[in-house]
Amino acid sequence: MYTTEQKNEDLEDKNIQSSTTPQILKDNNTSEHEETKENVFSETEETKPQMEKNCCPPRGTLNKIITNGVFLSMIWCVTWSISEHDSLPGGNLFGLLIIFYSAIIGGKLVELIRIPSVPQLPSLLGMLLAGFTIRNVPFLSKHVRISTTWSSTLRNIALTVILIRAGLGLDPKALKHLKGVCLRLSMGPCLMEACSAAVISHFLMNFPWQWGFLLGFVVGAVSPAVVVPSMLVLQDNGYGIEKGIPTLLIAASSLDDILAITGFNTCFSIVFSTGDILKNVIVSFRDIIIGVMVGIVLGIFVRYFPSRDQTNIPLKRAFLVLSMCVSAVLGSHHLGKHASGGLCTLVLTFIGGMSWSKEKIRVQKIISSVWDIFQPLLFGLVGLEVSVASLKSNTVGVCVATVSLALLVRISFTFSLMSFAGFSFKEKVFIALSWMPKATVQINQAILLLFLLWEEWTNCKVAKCKHTKERQQ
Repeated sequence: MYTTEQKNEDLEDKNIQSSTTPQILKDNNTSEHEETKENVFSETEETKPQMEKNCCPPRGTLNKIITNGVFLSMIWCVTWSISEHDSLPGGNLFGLLIIFYSAIIGGKLVELIRIPSVPQLPSLLGMLLAGFTIRNVPFLSKHVRISTTWSSTLRNIALTVILIRAGLGLDPKALKHLKGVCLRLSMGPCLMEACSAAVISHFLMNFPWQWGFLLGFVVGAVSPAVVVPSMLVLQDNGYGIEKGIPTLLIAASSLDDILAITGFNTCFSIVFSTGDILKNVIVSFRDIIIGVMVGIVLGIFVRYFPSRDQTNIPLKRAFLVLSMCVSAVLGSHHLGKHASGGLCTLVLTFIGGMSWSKEKIRVQKIISSVWDIFQPLLFGLVGLEVSVASLKSNTVGVCVATVSLALLVRISFTFSLMSFAGFSFKEKVFIALSWMPKATVQINQAILLLFLLWEEWTNCKVAKCKHTKERQQ
């Protein structure tokens, strides 16, 4: 028999079961509902990107292409509204826009080329090829024209930006440790290549000695547009910092250019003037001293102006350095003191950057952004100067042989100079091969020489030389 207590317990158990079963059912239903909701949301999230890809407006690469195309057209519209004639085909602004965007596209296409076990090809190769293509395709060369004044000015500004980056990228400690090696590397290979080119061109091409040395100092300069950015990339990635190789090559390449430009101007004045040779040499060294002194004064100025209590200090410093250096380079060219501007730029940026400490990195980033604009212009304009139609088949081989032999002497001499500097065999090979690039300095000097030949050929000493008269006949 059940007692009253047992009945009460049974009733309580039934009530508990009846009260819990709906909750269990409710929980099961809610969990199933939440699972179905999650599945629905996951399916919608999976289909959402696909719907976005298929919907309009376009995204990704197509959107980027359309945006850049609109940028190009708007820039052209603005330039056309300001200067109608120069913005039309055949004008300077139209030519610059075509070269700028063509060089960018050429650089991007070259970067897409991947060769197994070979480092990525530099974008500057595509930029050079873009300018070369525009010059040598008749339809393009007919409509894309840039005056020599515009082209020379833009190339000099781009070279100034390179020298600014070189001066800011110098490490004072590494430079102090390697000052002897830096002087040997900046002077020895340049002088050796210049002398080799002079001797080879005299006996192989029948050049007079004055023109042989003039050619030697044109060929003897290393291209800072190739060396400096490459060394800055290696320095940022930590390669060669222990022995100061990037700083060594950056400083030596800048001094190498200054030496080559000084030698070129000296030989240039000897060929095109009737003055005393010793006087021309003294004038060249005077220009170097002027460049150093002006660079020291301006470098001390930018160390203290703007003061640290101002806002946007890196931007103001970058603007001051750019404006001063561009004015120094273009002004020195206008005054005929070609070596002063580059040396002033190098000294100014090196002295000013020594006191900026950590803020120098922010200034370097701003200058790098400026270089991103001038890089396609520089290499596009360099490629634009190469005309296949002006090359003669019977002289190309002799010219290539002369330059190649002089370059071989330079590489061998550079390797021998580094043999007593504490570098390993691979590092010596790397430094010797890094001293090969030729581009911007050669273009500027060759164009200057070419146009002066057209204007002053009758006043040139070499015009009276028997070899020159024989070639004219």
